Amino acid sequence: MASPTRRQFLQTTAATATALATPLLLRAENKSDSNPLRVGSGEYVYECHHYWGELPDNIQWGATHDVAIDSDGLIYITHQSPAKDPIDAIVVFDADGKYVRSFGKEFHGGGHGLDLRSEEGQEFLYLSDVKNHQIAKLDLNGEVVWKKGFPQESNRYKDAGRYTPTNIALAPGGGFYVGDGYGSHFVHQYDADANWVRSWGGRGSKPGELNCPHGLYVDTRPGREPSLCVTDRANNRLQYFTLDGEHLSYVDNLVYPSSLDIRGEVMLVGELDSRLTLLDKENNVLTYLDDDPAWRKEVNANGRKVRQQRDKWVDGKFVHPHGATFDADGNIYLAEWVVGGRVSLLKKVG
Repeated sequence: MASPTRRQFLQTTAATATALATPLLLRAENKSDSNPLRVGSGEYVYECHHYWGELPDNIQWGATHDVAIDSDGLIYITHQSPAKDPIDAIVVFDADGKYVRSFGKEFHGGGHGLDLRSEEGQEFLYLSDVKNHQIAKLDLNGEVVWKKGFPQESNRYKDAGRYTPTNIALAPGGGFYVGDGYGSHFVHQYDADANWVRSWGGRGSKPGELNCPHGLYVDTRPGREPSLCVTDRANNRLQYFTLDGEHLSYVDNLVYPSSLDIRGEVMLVGELDSRLTLLDKENNVLTYLDDDPAWRKEVNANGRKVRQQRDKWVDGKFVHPHGATFDADGNIYLAEWVVGGRVSLLKKVG
């Protein structure tokens, strides 16, 4: 049996759900990290340190996509470089933002969702590769354990082109779930030996149907029955399922939710439409980081061109949050879907 995931390990640090739901911008815009802008409210206030991580000269960010953290506190970032020659798709930093190593040229242009789990004393990465329509399991130095294309056993696909997996959720006991967010909108369940178990979903808005199941996470917060939470992105909601795929419930009033992480009783939702949201264990809003309807309208107008216009990005405001993860101290690492990439450290205050 596999031991808990890194994210599940972080749940052992409980978070007190007493913050106000009112978003709060504590300082005016400041382009210098010498006096970093703060976002959040109540017990959940963070300093924003944008453009985090010192890249070597041979790597330039493509669109940054996801973040995972190992037991030593090393931070793994996926990105999709548009360069003609292959560039490593996964870049590793220490907690000070110093470059440690990189790997994954075979996933060039396709590095997307990333998660990490300890299995019998060794940690492994689970990667979604949207360019090559596959998922992969790697060790922390980039050695590939296996790669998998679309599940033929599901009888949901005629060809690989209809399958583009975006993220993987790691289940208790060693199994996992795959969200086909950019393909045919199914969720696929696998056992601990990476054998296909079942599939469900398909494009739609009815209970059990999905429209871009982009991110997913097994929610085992205290007081909740373990269940699978899926970011039903184009339906602007989270959708909960039992661990064998039966529809349970929705969480509405989100803005294109893309990613999930949990620490203690708090769920972190990365929303592609320009904000992060923290939810308590009942999925009530604790606070937004940062909720600004005028900014959201600006960055999502005209085909989301602001993602290409770095001079219009504003400190303390997010363009397109794509993948976000808590570290062991409650800080947040954020990767944004923007041209040229942007990784931010949201350092928890207090």
